[in-house]
Amino acid sequence: MDGLSRRTADRAPLRGTLPHVSGTDVAAVIGAVGALGCLLGRSRATVAGGLVAIAVAETLLSRTFAPSAFDRLASPSGGVLLVFGAAAFAALCAGFVRFAWTVPLVMVALAPIRLPFDFNTSKRFFIGLPEAGALGRLLPLYTALAAAAGALVWRLLRGESARALPPLLAAPAALLIAVMSLSLLWARDPSAAANRLGFFVLPFAVLFTVISYAPFGDGLPRILAIEAVVLGCVFAVIGIAEEWTHHLLFYESKLAVANSYTSYFRVTSLFSDPSIYARHVVVALTVLIVALLLGRVSLAVCVPPLVVMWIGLYFSYSQSAMVSLAAATVLVTALAGGRRVRQLMAAATLALVVLGSAAFVTLASDHSPDRLLSGRWTLVKDTWAVYENHPLVGVGVASQPAASRDETSGARYKRLKTSHTAPLTVAAELGIAGILAYVAFLVGAALFFWRLRADDDALGLALLGVLTVLFTHSLSYGVFFEDPVLWVALGVGAAAVLGRERRAASAPPVRPRTVSEPAPAAR
Repeated sequence: MDGLSRRTADRAPLRGTLPHVSGTDVAAVIGAVGALGCLLGRSRATVAGGLVAIAVAETLLSRTFAPSAFDRLASPSGGVLLVFGAAAFAALCAGFVRFAWTVPLVMVALAPIRLPFDFNTSKRFFIGLPEAGALGRLLPLYTALAAAAGALVWRLLRGESARALPPLLAAPAALLIAVMSLSLLWARDPSAAANRLGFFVLPFAVLFTVISYAPFGDGLPRILAIEAVVLGCVFAVIGIAEEWTHHLLFYESKLAVANSYTSYFRVTSLFSDPSIYARHVVVALTVLIVALLLGRVSLAVCVPPLVVMWIGLYFSYSQSAMVSLAAATVLVTALAGGRRVRQLMAAATLALVVLGSAAFVTLASDHSPDRLLSGRWTLVKDTWAVYENHPLVGVGVASQPAASRDETSGARYKRLKTSHTAPLTVAAELGIAGILAYVAFLVGAALFFWRLRADDDALGLALLGVLTVLFTHSLSYGVFFEDPVLWVALGVGAAAVLGRERRAASAPPVRPRTVSEPAPAAR
């Protein structure tokens, strides 16, 4: 029995009664419609209505992951907190209305930040990112995002024109988010699906939208690049300090056992997992490498942050992050260099693939593939089995771990089986429709960033490198759509194109000079 039929059987009404429709089902439909309105809308009413629809969907979903929140707000202390919170929120919205150009700056700064605490530590963790704990970890981002969305709605109501987002980005993203949202209707694990939609899918559709609509000047890409590099250096310095003292600032209990049984000490900086920390350092490294290759920064200025971030990355001992850095470096170097550089990079890549394949075959003859891949091979097989059982629509968003457990080990097996491979997770959870939307999303984003290079070579190449890092890392770690950095990158690219179009439309037309008019005097 697949996920859809199981959910239908569970909800089968008694004869003569109406079928039960839950609030999460309504939220799934409203969220899908809202995402389509935000990303594909061409009028003020459509875009603003999409943002309001997502807010309504989030409110309905909050009944699942925060059922007692409304009861607490109804208490006297909750009412006082609500009043002060509403005042602070209004002030933040007013700031984003007055200084809308700061939205990309704030989102780039907050996207990688995860506060080192949980509001609900009894909830489990899912593929390295907390489901219920995300409210605590990403609270700064969610607060700023809600205020920026409110500011955008206010600007649209006051008459700011709605602009069609670049279709190469907006159409696949809207389709993918709509499929994810609607898959909650047949999700095998409804609670995990509601958490995923409420904390990641729908908020990041808003994140993409608010950044795309922000004013984007010519000097903003340079500021954003500096901001990303500074954040990467801060994370790396904290990681180096942890290695120096052999003491983790946060999440000591999560790695204490692993570090005690190894000859090396893995650091996490401000993050819960070394791989998450390493991924954000690699993103900053990629941006700096692009600036160096294109001559936007001198070697003397570039070397110190490169060294700091590389040392911090090394002590994460994240193999997936190292591979991601290598893939992004090869890509941006080949694109930034001339023909000879591309030939050398192609030859080096081919040699690396051949040698790596030979080494893997040699090791596989003495060890099992599962041992070589740290248990990933079994997870891949289990996830593929789920896709084979549900090829059309999958088992629903965020339901692959539960489905892999139930269909390979039985429901009595308590431990979830996360695939740690984003493409396989998409296939198992969303079926063929999800695979097609996923491929369209990747191709559309890559083509858009490639074309952006014609207007801003550094920005387009840097965003293409960031996309490469996130995609490559997701092949062995699993987190892709759940990373806000991905949606920030899409929003920055869209804002750059829309900003250029807006400046071109507002520029006064150049009147051709007639023959009788004298030429301007030379100065």
